[in-house]
Amino acid sequence: MSIAETYGRELYAALRDRRTVEPLIARDASLTIDDAYAISLDFLSRRLKDGERVVGKKIGVTSKAVQDMLGVHQPDFGFLTDWMYVEGDIDIDAKALIAPRAEAEIAFILKDSLNGPGVTAADVIAATASIAPCFEIVDSRITDWKIGIVDTVADNASCGVFVLGKERIDPRGLDLPNLHVAVAKNGSPLSEGYGHAVQGDPAQAVAWLANTLGAHGVTLDAGDIILSGSLVPLAPAVKGDIFEMILGDGRRTLGHCVARFV
Repeated sequence: MSIAETYGRELYAALRDRRTVEPLIARDASLTIDDAYAISLDFLSRRLKDGERVVGKKIGVTSKAVQDMLGVHQPDFGFLTDWMYVEGDIDIDAKALIAPRAEAEIAFILKDSLNGPGVTAADVIAATASIAPCFEIVDSRITDWKIGIVDTVADNASCGVFVLGKERIDPRGLDLPNLHVAVAKNGSPLSEGYGHAVQGDPAQAVAWLANTLGAHGVTLDAGDIILSGSLVPLAPAVKGDIFEMILGDGRRTLGHCVARFV
């Protein structure tokens, strides 16, 4: 059995059994980022055999705030499946969440495919049908969130589930780097941030994703939902917590999203 199959099977079992495993890199210091992506693809293949369907991709660890929190200092990517998409309340038990954390993001919904290398931020805007306010609920199958870049990449970029706000916003004409998000937890202000927190521009972050995926022979496809990275520090969540984000451009509210944990 290959390294990818060994660890892919272990992470898949951890997801289904709702448990954690010891950091991979602590057990095998020779693992590379390329190994980690191979593990991630094996992990994904096992989920697809269960009937899950890929509906998009996600960028992780794009903002300095999140990088500093996790001690991981380069972006990564993972895959979104239909099972991970939550409409309504987030049932922590049903979704087998272990140590969830909420992060506010801007989601891109594509109308055209993007195939790197060579994709620019302008190409991303041209290929985007709309953007939407979003909460990604990150989670880790690695014990106590003791992750390095290899661990989080292998673990599908530490993705749990995600929630989209109802608004669908045309990005053309918007100053994406200066879009503002305000996050409240249980009715009290929690954090705020701007679009430029993710690689200077959320569209640039998506371009990075398209170009990075292109090197692995993977495209961003028409209809994909792309999570562009957290604009604020991620926050732990437990049953009963309610997070709300408001996305605006300084003059008006563009949309909002609620993540309610039950």
